[in-house]
Amino acid sequence: MSTGIHTRLGPAAIALRGIHKAYGKNAALAGLELEVAEGEFFCLLGPSGAGKTTTLKTVAGLEAPDSGTVELDGTDMDGVEPYDRGVAMCFESYALYPHRSAYDNLASPLRSPRHRLPAAEARERIGAIAELLGISGLLDRPVGQLSNGQRQRIALGRVLVRPARAFLLDEPLSHLDAKLRQSMRAELKAIGAVQHTTTLYVTHDSVEALALGDRIGVIRDGRIVQTGTREEIWYRPYDTEVARAFGRPRINLLPGTVTDSGGFRSADGAVELPLGAEVAPGTEVLVGMRPRDLALRGDGHELIGSVYVTEVLGRAVEVTVRLGEQYVSLVAPRADATHLRPDDPVRLTVRPENLLLFEADRPGRPGRGIGKSAR
Repeated sequence: MSTGIHTRLGPAAIALRGIHKAYGKNAALAGLELEVAEGEFFCLLGPSGAGKTTTLKTVAGLEAPDSGTVELDGTDMDGVEPYDRGVAMCFESYALYPHRSAYDNLASPLRSPRHRLPAAEARERIGAIAELLGISGLLDRPVGQLSNGQRQRIALGRVLVRPARAFLLDEPLSHLDAKLRQSMRAELKAIGAVQHTTTLYVTHDSVEALALGDRIGVIRDGRIVQTGTREEIWYRPYDTEVARAFGRPRINLLPGTVTDSGGFRSADGAVELPLGAEVAPGTEVLVGMRPRDLALRGDGHELIGSVYVTEVLGRAVEVTVRLGEQYVSLVAPRADATHLRPDDPVRLTVRPENLLLFEADRPGRPGRGIGKSAR
């Protein structure tokens, strides 16, 4: 059984139950459990080697699980060939025909016996997808003459152009520059909203997952640690590793202990916070503060420190503040922070309801989240 927090929506279009898959002595999937609802855009987030691509290949039938079941629309896929599963997969590698035009690459799925369309209908479908992906002006050019980013959009378009019960997308934006990646996220979200096709989208980018996912699944060591909406993942992370995965700058995690009154005191005694934690006094914990939940002015609990360093982030400034022996980062409007210099004294505020509490990290095991009465 997998561990963690999981939420689900409606009937499952894709269901993975107890999936184990090993390559020699290396376990790629270790009892993975996952459900994706019909019409849902589900993002699977995890680092390299976590089992993301193996999960997609297992759904597509390109890899057979050692044990467990794969269901599509409630039907067990055991023994069903990839071609007969009705899913369309976009690999991180492009898998294009380099000597053919972009149009021919997009049209190739629609020329197969299963998905063949009349020429006029195929042209209309290809034109719509090409316009959505910003590649209408590239259709007559050979793929071999296109940039990596253009080829990646052609590869994505070749998947989206065909009718499918589910799209399986393996980091389809990874080779695009930052600006194009941002615009493509919006386009992909629009495609999902228009086509209502179930989508399982793999990424290592937490910003992408938060931007795209109706729900997000965090995968680690071949298991799903937590699934939920972006709000659930953000405000109720299962453990410190999930909390660290979301947010830039990363969440501040301060070590300390629970006080007799249920508050928090840092290890050096410089930071005290009200928590209302129902945890035994003296318990070693980590308190989490998102950088955007700390402020240089406003209501909340006060923390007194000194500026360590500042870094301009466009219209905002990241300020790193020394609190005793600890350092915390916050994001402030430029108007509030441009005058700050190293060693300047500062007063921070944080609202107690925005604090997160975790067990202390242990070797090989991130600290799990602890509920608090303050929220």
